[in-house]
Amino acid sequence: MSHGPLAGRRVLELGTMLAAPFASHILSQLGAEVIKIEPPAGDPTRSLVRGGPSGTFIAYSHDKQSLALDLGLPEGADAFRKLLATADIVVHNLAPRSARRLGVTYEDCIKVQPRLVYCHIRGYAKGPLADELASNPVAEASTGVMEANRINGRPSRLGPSYHDQFAGAYAVIGILAALTRTQASRQTHCIEVGLYETGLHVAARDLVGVQLKTQLLGKPEREPNGEFSMPGYGAYQTSDGRWLYLLMLNDGHWLKFCQALGLPQATDASLDRLRDRKKNREKVEEIVRQAVGGLTFAQARSCFGAVGFGYTEVVPLEEVLDAPQARQPGKLRQVSFRGLAFDVPEFPGVAASAEPSGASPPRELGEDSWAVLRSAGLSEQECHAMVQSGAMQGPDASTFTWAPAKPAP
Repeated sequence: MSHGPLAGRRVLELGTMLAAPFASHILSQLGAEVIKIEPPAGDPTRSLVRGGPSGTFIAYSHDKQSLALDLGLPEGADAFRKLLATADIVVHNLAPRSARRLGVTYEDCIKVQPRLVYCHIRGYAKGPLADELASNPVAEASTGVMEANRINGRPSRLGPSYHDQFAGAYAVIGILAALTRTQASRQTHCIEVGLYETGLHVAARDLVGVQLKTQLLGKPEREPNGEFSMPGYGAYQTSDGRWLYLLMLNDGHWLKFCQALGLPQATDASLDRLRDRKKNREKVEEIVRQAVGGLTFAQARSCFGAVGFGYTEVVPLEEVLDAPQARQPGKLRQVSFRGLAFDVPEFPGVAASAEPSGASPPRELGEDSWAVLRSAGLSEQECHAMVQSGAMQGPDASTFTWAPAKPAP
């Protein structure tokens, strides 16, 4: 039985890839029952890695039920409407044209369930581009992030799909707000989150910052890099080849750094203030590089720890979950799938004091189709007929096979 603030709430997810599945993942971690409605071919994330599910699917689709339903067929659309009548929340990231074609717009859904909290994560919210398609890298490109992130001079996406995940988190905030407004009008229960608008909000600090510099300096001056022009704030390599990221944001940090490593700059007033260190950027950078480069990682850790200077190692992805901090109770959830075991980071803040818990594994495509539709009032005969027509797919464990790795030569 589910626990948490959303226990007893039923969520229908019509999501692919990341934004909507990430939103419903959070709702699931808050206790909601989530039914992931997929087309008969399945969510594309089921077949992204060696013919099988990707990390996205495993990380964000555990603790959900899978219903494989073809909404393009009359029987599938009718079954969806019956299921919709039992739901509290719908969250999807279908393209606007697809939502209209499949009959899952806000107007369509509230005819069936007037009390519904409806959330559409789309490329663009209201405006001249409202019907256009957008994805995470499109949001990065159109809101200033990509132009500043270049690889060999070419604007490039960041890598992780942060805008999708931010949009999913914003969607959850909107859904929770709607659930608290018991006397609100229907319209307040229609939540639209655009990836583009999400990108604007995430970039607000930089967008306002460039306006500020333009008005003060008469030109749109920007920070030259992600370290905000602060010398000594960034990644530096130790003598044994490990990278440390130094927290060098203010004059107190600089003083602690110099004291930790016994540098004469600790008593040199010429570099006391950040404005002076900025004027002598190359000198400061060389001091820091030489100081860190002359120590092993263990030596640097000992020195910094003695004075409380802030730093961290730049950790390779495959080693992140080995850290004692990551292994503390409540931070990881054990998920098994197709004979493989995974440690999946827990949604923060909800189970911080709990013991690591297990989770129902990601479901096979259509594994819960029969049970879900029966719970919505469809008869055995109707379910059989839907399987025969192709409107519904039942459990199918043969939908993918992970391709084995090639043996090493």
